[in-house]
Amino acid sequence: MQFYWFPGVFCHRKSRRGGLFSVLGAPIVTGMKQPPPEFLVRPNPADPRLVERVQGTDQDGKPVEAAVPQERPLTLFLNGREIVTMMTVGDYPECLAVGYLLNQNMLKPEDAITGVDVDPETDTVVVRTAQVTDFEDKLKKKTLTSGCAQGTVYGDLMEKFDQVRLPRDAMLKTSWIYALSKKINLTPSLYLEAGAIHGCVLCEEDRPLIYMEDVGRHNAIDKIAGYMHLNRIGPEGKIFYTTGRLTSEMVIKCVQMRVPILISRSGFTASGVALARKAGLTLVGRAKGKRFVALSGQERIRYDADPKQADEESPHHQRKSARLEEDAA
Repeated sequence: MQFYWFPGVFCHRKSRRGGLFSVLGAPIVTGMKQPPPEFLVRPNPADPRLVERVQGTDQDGKPVEAAVPQERPLTLFLNGREIVTMMTVGDYPECLAVGYLLNQNMLKPEDAITGVDVDPETDTVVVRTAQVTDFEDKLKKKTLTSGCAQGTVYGDLMEKFDQVRLPRDAMLKTSWIYALSKKINLTPSLYLEAGAIHGCVLCEEDRPLIYMEDVGRHNAIDKIAGYMHLNRIGPEGKIFYTTGRLTSEMVIKCVQMRVPILISRSGFTASGVALARKAGLTLVGRAKGKRFVALSGQERIRYDADPKQADEESPHHQRKSARLEEDAA
């Protein structure tokens, strides 16, 4: 049995031939005078538990070896009640479980989590709280979203949305957009190794802090939400970056996490834009190389950099359909 500690939360997981899931880094201590270092968490494309090598043939009938990401079931329990089975690449199950429950409003930020148990033998994760939650009511109503792997949102999609007040004094410099896009794009990742993956990054100014990937973008954002909660990281001064489309689901989750700025290298949906404008969220899409488009919250943007001085993306690091300016799926 392996044990892990988050501030105020006791977590443990059983091992299976050395353990299935990667281990979280040391907890972040709040109140640091120095800014946090870049990439406190980053993808590990060299982890053989996350990527599988598969033999096949190409268009000419020649043998090839392809790297493909893993996709494993993970069944989530809350206080002994089964909630959902998620398909995930398999890392950071504690963060995925807690973040999912928070973003589904089955857990409130003030709810005391007494433990998170992960068992790779049965592909389960159990989140335990000190008090009874009201998740039963959430299970009665569900909405199929446009998320990869057909994400499901339980309860009222707009619950808490109208209550959130995002800080108006948050700022986004265009130099930060260019720097973040370049740093994130050049960082070794499961996407660059195997494709078929989405990434989300919690940032502060021009520094990427927490970089999570998964087969669905909703999983990646839930992992970050869980990591923030378990490590007591606040949304103040933060920026959220995603490789996926700016859909209503992504906007709602970002607003619920109280992060005032959302950037994507992909495009928008009309519903996502409408909700961002309603919440006062700064929404920036199609952020690739020198270019980006802002459709909400433009008043936060400070144009401090000359786009002509920004670097274009190299062909090697371009993601799907980048050259055609199409939206990633």
